[in-house]
Amino acid sequence: MTTPIDWTVTAAGAQARIDKALATALADQDITRSQIQKWIKEGRVTAAGQPVNAKAKLAEGTVVTVTPSAPAPIAAEPEDIPLDIVYEDHDVIVVNKPQGMVVHPAPGHHHGTLVNALLAHGQLATINGAIRPGIVHRIDKDTSGLLMVAKNDKAQQSLTAQLKAHKNARKYLAIVHGVIHEDQGTIDAPIARNPKDRKKMAVVVDGREAVTHFKVLRRFRHYTYIQAVLETGRTHQIRVHMAYIGHPVAGDPLYGPAKTLPGAGQFLHAATLSLTQPTTGEELTFSAEPPENFREMLKWLAENDD
Repeated sequence: MTTPIDWTVTAAGAQARIDKALATALADQDITRSQIQKWIKEGRVTAAGQPVNAKAKLAEGTVVTVTPSAPAPIAAEPEDIPLDIVYEDHDVIVVNKPQGMVVHPAPGHHHGTLVNALLAHGQLATINGAIRPGIVHRIDKDTSGLLMVAKNDKAQQSLTAQLKAHKNARKYLAIVHGVIHEDQGTIDAPIARNPKDRKKMAVVVDGREAVTHFKVLRRFRHYTYIQAVLETGRTHQIRVHMAYIGHPVAGDPLYGPAKTLPGAGQFLHAATLSLTQPTTGEELTFSAEPPENFREMLKWLAENDD
């Protein structure tokens, strides 16, 4: 059982169903409406000691107590899942993650992640704990491409320091909506969690520094094929920045339009990654071409949208 949360119904909250009012009030704690509805059904949401109904509208000033259930434990277990290993030595593994694979276990994704596959492959660094062993950086579920993974704690510290010092070249390929007229440009706009939607990130005045450089590779009639280079590495950075300048990534379910290119997932691929080998100091650079659906879409655009 976790610590109960008391919330006093506000004037605005009194106008809405209690499940919706609570979801809005507790959004900054990453508590969703579906979680609240589940807790209501379990009798974990009360007013004056009595369980409330999800549809109820409570008077302003009413104190509502929410007693969250303890989250289900998440364990990262080895799973025999094929890996596309681009490079491996005694310190580092560089993998080409397929589109649709989550990087590490999380609520709703307990199995089938990259970490599950890596644990079956061999030893990983332990600094990040049992859920994210060896993970230095992440890419989204629907983004494909290159990731570096640490096999021991010394390598983890080295690779993390490299990222923090912006020493790793990370180049992405993307198909975005609209025609970008500039041949290249830089988006320097701070990013933080969207205050109106906790599932999204957004350009926010007091957010963390975020810089993305882009270069046009090819223009189509309604889309543009670009290379995007990360100077920083904020959550959803390329997706947020491209949407911010009016050119969201095609297929992006969070920041793009509903009408987009057909196919599963967003057309965003981590194509190039460089790192300094933690023990030898050798500079290493790796590349991976986009997955087949991405390449086929470029071909289709060249034939139909040029």
